[in-house]
Amino acid sequence: MSVLLFTIIVLIGAFLAGLVGSLTGLGGGVIIIPLLTLGLGVDIHYAIGASIISVIATSSGSAAAYVKEGITNIRIGMFLEIATTISAIIGAIVTVFINPSYIAVIFGLILLFSAVMMVRKKVDHSDNDTSGNLAVFFKLNGTYPVDGGVKKYAVHNVIGGFLMMFVAGIISGLLGIGSGALKVIAMDNIMRIPFKVSTTTSNFMMGVTAAASAIVYLHRGQIDPGIAMPVTVGVLLGATIGSKILVRTKTDKLKVVFAVVVTFLAIQMIYNGLSGRL
Repeated sequence: MSVLLFTIIVLIGAFLAGLVGSLTGLGGGVIIIPLLTLGLGVDIHYAIGASIISVIATSSGSAAAYVKEGITNIRIGMFLEIATTISAIIGAIVTVFINPSYIAVIFGLILLFSAVMMVRKKVDHSDNDTSGNLAVFFKLNGTYPVDGGVKKYAVHNVIGGFLMMFVAGIISGLLGIGSGALKVIAMDNIMRIPFKVSTTTSNFMMGVTAAASAIVYLHRGQIDPGIAMPVTVGVLLGATIGSKILVRTKTDKLKVVFAVVVTFLAIQMIYNGLSGRL
């Protein structure tokens, strides 16, 4: 395959991944890595390196809008980033010592988990009850804009959320994805932050977490500009257009279709990992 054809395929694939990923909330990495490894035979470590760069680009672009609207809780994001940044670096370091076949299997299992989370009915666990002492000490309780006003919310179980973020960081550094599903679980289910705040804060955090692990991949020479550049441009364009379509599109049926596709890719990754083809 010529370099030009490879670049065009990656660019188109990344565009579609960014477009559908932004409509379903999963991000483009879940499609990009299977495309590069299963479809184009790219070494999984270079695929992860390219995916990490795309996560930084898309997070930086979309997070700015949510921060401007006052929905993102930057204080919570930066506090929890202490856990995800440290663990993302650890994940990026240990990935070189793990057999690529095992990484493919782990990636497939995370894809299955993400597919389930995507179609699972969202339940808002937030309340404004008295929060924990740690939330008060670190001033994590906050407000977010609603129709014509602001709504207060209390933060609970800070330690539980912090530990879950450590797991999310490990997965992010190991697999080159944003780990948005795990971060939302930490903030939404464990810390009982409103879903709108937890998703936007997760989006803000993904870029910072990816930037930490990107340093390790860059140092090892596993970020190839010839792969990372078309992936980043394609995902960024797709995510930008997807975010504009999102405001006037009902995505419930699309999420089911995308969950089926992700499940298929997950099975392929697990099969190829177990059979030693990756």
